[in-house]
Amino acid sequence: MQILYPYEAHSTKFLRELQSYFCNSSKSDPFSFANTEIYHYLHKRDNIINGKIFNIQRFSVHDGPGARTTVFFKGCNLRCVWCHNPESIPQKSVVEFYPQKCIGCMACFDACPNGAQVLLIDADTGESKHRIIRENCAGCLACTDTCYAGALAPVGKEVTADYVMKQIETDIPYYERSGGGVTFSGGECMLQIDFLAQLLSRCREKGIHTAVDTAGNLPWEYFEKIIGSTDLFLYDVKAADADVHKALTGVSNERILENLRKISALGKDIIVRIPFVPSKNGGEMPAIAKILGEIKPGLVEIIPFHKLGAAKYSALDLDNPCEDEKTPSDEQIEAVLALLRAEGLNARKS
Repeated sequence: MQILYPYEAHSTKFLRELQSYFCNSSKSDPFSFANTEIYHYLHKRDNIINGKIFNIQRFSVHDGPGARTTVFFKGCNLRCVWCHNPESIPQKSVVEFYPQKCIGCMACFDACPNGAQVLLIDADTGESKHRIIRENCAGCLACTDTCYAGALAPVGKEVTADYVMKQIETDIPYYERSGGGVTFSGGECMLQIDFLAQLLSRCREKGIHTAVDTAGNLPWEYFEKIIGSTDLFLYDVKAADADVHKALTGVSNERILENLRKISALGKDIIVRIPFVPSKNGGEMPAIAKILGEIKPGLVEIIPFHKLGAAKYSALDLDNPCEDEKTPSDEQIEAVLALLRAEGLNARKS
């Protein structure tokens, strides 16, 4: 068998062919190639950019028109109090722990190189509980590889554009029949702008409709890198008042609204999405309607608060700021839609 060393590999094509072998091999983890010496050598030499994602959801019907594949990027530069994907916020990989699934094999204790997996003993009862010392966790995910019960769930993988495109292209027939495509979401997908731009360009080459789901809190230069290869922007507007926006998300909204106006002025297709959490931003709805009435996006969607992400907070040992928040009633949602429609906007509940 001839062995090819890194210095004998001459092109990105070689890398793609070798990765294809690993990805198609029934004996190999699709991500295992990312740990090899030749992989790192060629990526550095050929300036190949990887990305960090945490999910690829197929047949999504809430992230743009038609049947879509939604690619969720790791990392976010907002801290929304109602976030339903808290696992997406840090860019590094994280581990969710579901103790009800744990069988007590303790294999993860041996696997963890940093001693993050521990047993805490209650001094009064003597009862032991499995816990993760989060500050010790480096996000290497070694523990999850040994957890066959699924109590430790990995969130976040470094992937190549080839890997993502392979998943996207699988569903091209469904995109064609439904008028769908691919949506890049997060987290904030635009934080990984070079990886995103690479994927958008390759989707454009394949004739795949693209949507970018963003909160818009980025330099305009980032938008300039992708605006020509993006068919649709799903753009979040969370509050109208800058101080309220900062209290709810950790950042002001001046740049967010400025970028939205610039995108609109270029004639791009935009769906503005408003997370509606009555006790948090309910009072912002009239002012949001006024702002959007001036911008006139093609569609405005109201996303009512829900509790589908509540279990993730406990799995990550995080406090849930909206633990007691109630989902808005139909009457509350209709009142917001009426405000938007009064400004001449096409509005609906997502």
